[in-house]
Amino acid sequence: MGRLMLDFSLPPRCAGCGDIVAEVDLFCNACWGQLRFLTGGCSRCGVPLAPADDEVCGDCTAGKNALHRSRAALAYGEIPRGVAMRLKYGRKIALARTMAIYMKRPLADLSPNALLVPVPLHRWRLWQRGFNQAVLIARALGREVDPDLLRRVRATPRLKGLNPSQRKATVRGAFAVRPGESLKNRDIILVDDVITTGSTAEACARALRKAGARQVELLAWARVLK
Repeated sequence: MGRLMLDFSLPPRCAGCGDIVAEVDLFCNACWGQLRFLTGGCSRCGVPLAPADDEVCGDCTAGKNALHRSRAALAYGEIPRGVAMRLKYGRKIALARTMAIYMKRPLADLSPNALLVPVPLHRWRLWQRGFNQAVLIARALGREVDPDLLRRVRATPRLKGLNPSQRKATVRGAFAVRPGESLKNRDIILVDDVITTGSTAEACARALRKAGARQVELLAWARVLK
């Protein structure tokens, strides 16, 4: 009875547009139709394969990456962007659980016993925002999480508008593992909201590998596709 009264007064809302839906954490039919789930792509990065590709995309074949694998639930678009922005800047922290629900499918493609490590914010940005959205998402995934293992030791400007080379240069050396921590033979899954070029995750992965991590993977809510 209490649940019925609560649903009547505060009905579940679509995570995309806010329309009333049947259950919490669902999308309405209109928003659902705009979501593009990333499945069956490159075995390394998860992006859709080109006709000439086999199991690995051209970028992964040509590049040398610190990340062993990466996965995202959705292709970046209007709906995934809106959800991420409302969590990050609108302080709609319940959306972290919504995002985690849809991220559990691609999480199943990654190492089952890996430690979840959120991509960190610099302390000044954390102080301004009040929370790290990656920490909220990681905790909602229901696995072991270490929110303080990785630290952003140098403040960096926002990466929006920078090309891939500029992004790499900006975040180089910006991350470090907690002093005295040994990650020998540990598997790590980095957790973030959006993958743009992957430069930040690569910088994080290098710091983790330097501390002894056996392999580092990446899980995100959405990925920007070329």
